[in-house]
Amino acid sequence: MTEEEKKAVETPVENTPATDTTKETPAEVKMDAPVEAAKSDAPTDAPKTDTPAAPTDKPAPRQGGFRGRGGPGGQRGGGRPGGRGRGGPRGRRKNFRREKPEFEQKIVSLRRVTRVMAGGRRFSFSAAVVIGDKKGRVGFGLAKANDTAAAIDKAVRIAKKDMITLKLTENNSIPHDVQTKYKASEVLLRPVTGKGLAAGGGVRVVLELAGVDEVGGKLLSRSKNNINNARVTIEALRNFAVKK
Repeated sequence: MTEEEKKAVETPVENTPATDTTKETPAEVKMDAPVEAAKSDAPTDAPKTDTPAAPTDKPAPRQGGFRGRGGPGGQRGGGRPGGRGRGGPRGRRKNFRREKPEFEQKIVSLRRVTRVMAGGRRFSFSAAVVIGDKKGRVGFGLAKANDTAAAIDKAVRIAKKDMITLKLTENNSIPHDVQTKYKASEVLLRPVTGKGLAAGGGVRVVLELAGVDEVGGKLLSRSKNNINNARVTIEALRNFAVKK
């Protein structure tokens, strides 16, 4: 035996634990952990779906078809008393009647007038109004204001203060002929039978609102001023007014 063989026999074999080659390092374990978790979560069998069972009870069909605004049955406004829709019960409306005015009125003239002042021009409106009840009462008013509505209201108030009551015949005519002049206007009124009211312009307006039917009126002047023509007619009817 050689010296090397003797040394090998004499030296005892150390009981070193066998290394497990299959053991994984921590790094390898961490890298493979998500894969294993994914594998464990993956379903092994066929996928199970939890579908709810179909209901056996069917909902009751809607009565009346389409449901409109306000109530069932397609009635718009149904179910609400006094609704605006078609078919719903309507609330009782009170019998609203507009009160008839005491006097009827007609505008004879409406103008815009100008007044020259030191600072310039100032504009206002002039209104001439005839009012009457067609039963023998008639009046005339002339007024100015900054607004048309205010001018008309003011003229109506003036006309109410200067009203006359006529004494007419049985057929709503005047007793006799009358001829009157006011400034540049002159009018002739004459009773007629079976012809109705024969007049025009401001004369006709005054006679209509006074309730005069069987009268013929004629302007003897050439004046085209409706204000003066209405005034001269009022002055002519004053001959038949009831004295207070």
